Amino acid sequence: MKTVKFNFQFIVTSFFVLSTFYILIYNILHYAPILGYDGEAHFSYVNSLARYLPRQLRLPSSDETREFFSPPLGYLVPAVSQVVCRNLINSSNFLVDCQPIFGKSTQVFQSLLYVFTININLVTLKKITNSKTLFNLPYLILVSLLAVNYRTISMVRGEPYILFFLSLFMLAILKVERGNFGIQPKNILLTGLIIGCLALSRQWAFFLFIPILVIAFFGKLDSKSAHFKFWVFSSGFGALLSSWFYISLYLNYGSFTTFNLSKPKFSFSNQSFEFYIPNFDQIKYLFTKPIRPYLENQFITTLYADTWGDYWGYFSFTSRFLQIGRNQLEIGDYFARVNVLSLITTGIICFFCYKTYTNFKNIYLIKYIFLAMLCSILGFLLWVISFPVANGGTIKSSYIIQFFNLAVFSASVSFYKLQFVNRRLYIFLISVLTVIFIHNFQTFLSHFPINYYP
Repeated sequence: MKTVKFNFQFIVTSFFVLSTFYILIYNILHYAPILGYDGEAHFSYVNSLARYLPRQLRLPSSDETREFFSPPLGYLVPAVSQVVCRNLINSSNFLVDCQPIFGKSTQVFQSLLYVFTININLVTLKKITNSKTLFNLPYLILVSLLAVNYRTISMVRGEPYILFFLSLFMLAILKVERGNFGIQPKNILLTGLIIGCLALSRQWAFFLFIPILVIAFFGKLDSKSAHFKFWVFSSGFGALLSSWFYISLYLNYGSFTTFNLSKPKFSFSNQSFEFYIPNFDQIKYLFTKPIRPYLENQFITTLYADTWGDYWGYFSFTSRFLQIGRNQLEIGDYFARVNVLSLITTGIICFFCYKTYTNFKNIYLIKYIFLAMLCSILGFLLWVISFPVANGGTIKSSYIIQFFNLAVFSASVSFYKLQFVNRRLYIFLISVLTVIFIHNFQTFLSHFPINYYP
């Protein structure tokens, strides 16, 4: 029996590891990041930032890019790559000729960052589950099924950095939790550094800080005083590292959280009833033709379709490049089947998330993850309500990618434990998810020709 167990785990694990590397390499070769969400605006940010490097770090203004409000950390690698490029090539237009180079270098770097993110999460899961092996097969499968991950890391964005620093943050939380939140300068500085990097990656990271306050004031803790002191010192250091950017936004634009859209007075009536509760047609289109504009400005169905498929069509086709992207005529029907099968994946994640919370909620990190998921999705919902767009253009799963990855991490704890309780059910679920992964494989890949650049 041991031989069968080893072979099953090893074969399936190897399959998903190799598949992940294949997908990452394939997308580097086939996807130009300027095709991504607000691609030109992100590239303008890079060009503005690189113009003054290495002499000074000067942030772009609202006149230079509509992404001016974004923190700079996610743009440093492409900006440095552009600086290197302009010093190595001869060109009459460095801004244009260096774009493909810094775009690809960013994809390579973010793909490596993603691999490190997965490995750090595997280390954390190993510690939580007291496993003898690093490879948590349920986690590898569930995270591999998130099509939104591959799409996001193929673009020039700050969200891949949130995933990376969030993985470090969870590992740091588990470490200090097991040390009873002892006031050790090394732990405080490292945790504060992670907090600062999260804040400088993307504003969505602030949803990850709210649970710390909730637990500090309302949670039942053995050493509440030590816990409170640790977070005061570490978050203070994190604020010291990152607050300069938000202060600059306030000084230049009058708000710490400025955005490139006008903000009406907050009201739930900013959005229609269908935004909150899908109607029959939206539910029908979710499982028959889940591509724009069929789910226009609908929160739940759009996020679902964009997580497992490619609702906005930035990976498989776009409104500007329909003659270049492939299989547009069939892609809607394919995504419909993807969404149907992903109901199984979603159900498994929800079930095991619930099991993890009920069985492991005495662990501080598990309580934190649950609240971080809640704060992330509710915070994002309130943000979309605050900035209503007629076609729902702000409802993109890439923006709230942390929520889906936190859910997968949480579910993996109880799913992993299932093999010791009901081995047959464990193998059955693994097999079902593997079949779904194979069916959904095309959603993980760019559908543009190799080395295509617009």
